[in-house]
Amino acid sequence: MKFWKRAVLAGAALLLASSASFAQDVKIGFVVKQPEEPWFQDEWKFAQEAAKEKGFTLVEIGAEDGEKVQSAIDNLGAQGAQGFIICTPDVKLGPGIVAKAAANDLKLMTVDDRLVDNGGQPIEDVPHMGISATKIGEAVGQAIVDEIKKRNWNMAEVGAIKVSYDQLPTAVDRVTGATSVIEKAGFPAANIFNAPQAKTDTEAALNAATTVVNAHPEIKHWIAVGLNDEAVLGAVRATEGVGIPAENVIGVGIGGAESAINEFKKPSPTGFFGTVIISPKRHGYETALNMYEWIANDKEPEKLILTSGQLATRGDYEAVRKELGIQ
Repeated sequence: MKFWKRAVLAGAALLLASSASFAQDVKIGFVVKQPEEPWFQDEWKFAQEAAKEKGFTLVEIGAEDGEKVQSAIDNLGAQGAQGFIICTPDVKLGPGIVAKAAANDLKLMTVDDRLVDNGGQPIEDVPHMGISATKIGEAVGQAIVDEIKKRNWNMAEVGAIKVSYDQLPTAVDRVTGATSVIEKAGFPAANIFNAPQAKTDTEAALNAATTVVNAHPEIKHWIAVGLNDEAVLGAVRATEGVGIPAENVIGVGIGGAESAINEFKKPSPTGFFGTVIISPKRHGYETALNMYEWIANDKEPEKLILTSGQLATRGDYEAVRKELGIQ
């Protein structure tokens, strides 16, 4: 009996050693479009947690354009990686990314932005973890409606700055989700003013929103929606630029970025009322873990996983961030 026990224990130890050795051989790429952005840095951080937990190697790569994406995929293939996760700088690169991944024998998952084919339709064969853009937009709209009611504003006298970036489907879905909720609550569609931004940063949003605010000096109360925190912050800066007091503005962003948190930390409240925080933890940790399981155990991830967000304001953002696993 002792011999059999020793044999079983030895076999188990060998299996564990073999498993650990295999994990060390697994190499997974994580390619993001804006490596300097806190969101993507957090995704990498949580993906590294999965790598540490399972013992595989994670390769972080920033790829800001199509050429760099192609180079990144070839680089991963040359390194002997077995798969990669990508947030592409342009969803229309989809067919090229799929082809390049296949050429390098790499498994492919997408995160945040879903690849589309030449007809503009989602490439459903590629597993994707994304944000339910419409629902997050609806959360923004509901937060604004609740605050309008709390302040006893007359919706007929309120203007809405819709900072738009129609090149990105996610942006369209988020903004449409927000405006649909406020319209259902009785907000006049005629009072929603489009402010198309050239890029998805605060400066571009400021320029776009300033045009809208200057065109309607008769409006004293404003709300603002957009793709992300930066878009809404740009709109808030535009209202400040023409002297509209903070208490006359309700801007609700998306993302919970550092710029939003810094706004909450200011000594006095600004027109930036809140942000719907999206947790990068699942997007980093879970996608990396899913890719590992696909490589190691042939467990292909679900084709579509959608996550949601949570409203945070000046008064509760620290508690919300802690709840979502963001330090």
